[in-house]
Amino acid sequence: MKSTDYLKSIANKDAAGLTAELEALRKEQFNLRMQAATGQLTQTHRMREVRRNIARVKTIMRRAQA
Repeated sequence: MKSTDYLKSIANKDAAGLTAELEALRKEQFNLRMQAATGQLTQTHRMREVRRNIARVKTIMRRAQA
């Protein structure tokens, strides 16, 4: 999913939805780290995508607080 499409999809979520999305991304990040540590990770670009998506969600959450 392109970053602009992802931003549009999370921009419409409420605080609970963003929290759930952040939790899911962190679980995915953990799983990717474990795969990398055991040598099973084939799509190394996913680590970067997930890290950036976490930052995007946190930014949207921070904007909603202000």
